[in-house]
Amino acid sequence: MTSTATAFTPDEMMTIAAARPLKSDDVCFVGIGAPSAACNVARLTHAPGITLIYESGTIGTRPDVLPLSIGDGELCDTALTTVSVPEMFRYWLQGGWITVGFLGAAQLDPFGNINTTVVGDYANPKVRLPGGGGAPEIASASREIYITMKQSKRGFVEKVDFFTSFGHGEGGDHRQRLGMTTRGPSLLITDLAIWKPDPETKRFTVVSLHPGVTRAQMADSVGWDIAYAADVEETPPPTAEELKVLRDLKARTKAAHEAAGAKAAQ
Repeated sequence: MTSTATAFTPDEMMTIAAARPLKSDDVCFVGIGAPSAACNVARLTHAPGITLIYESGTIGTRPDVLPLSIGDGELCDTALTTVSVPEMFRYWLQGGWITVGFLGAAQLDPFGNINTTVVGDYANPKVRLPGGGGAPEIASASREIYITMKQSKRGFVEKVDFFTSFGHGEGGDHRQRLGMTTRGPSLLITDLAIWKPDPETKRFTVVSLHPGVTRAQMADSVGWDIAYAADVEETPPPTAEELKVLRDLKARTKAAHEAAGAKAAQ
């Protein structure tokens, strides 16, 4: 894919599109991987005041490279402070301080329910995944949830094999009927499109297609019937600044991890 200025990849479009909605006054609970990349691009571009929180208890972290895990020393080294995990979840998360929980998924259904536990039957799975960690609590207690992941029929399924993190359940007012007062998934950003839940049904609806993406491509990469908004927009392509920040971040990360690996091998 290309803009009038610079070529970019679908992954770069996804990360940059996911970074854009974040604001300087957000307090964001960050998942490892794609969510971490998006949140740090936002911090390094238009949202310098954003407070990034990771599950290990680091608050206000400003990593120079992307962490390998929540236990990466880069997070603690660059944080304003580090608190215990119980304090992180009980006071910060369950206390309502988190404006955005940013999660990834292995499986996702049309209502934003996330599976990161098993593929197949729980007792005899085809694949056993890393599990939920703190994601179930993040999904229920953050004021709203953003999700980012690549589209594929294997990942975008009509029904998740396991409810790791509750989205909108069966749709409609299911969250409210269960006593949840937070918004739940409000935004889904993929390598092909931007989705938002329908105000009534809560089923994800495509509101924007990334440059060059067709509806045929969409149909080939999702395991459910796709709903489109009445006026589907085209996602603005990455700017030169956004691409430079993302690529520099990825380059620093690659160099740092390769150096650490070489040192460990000595």
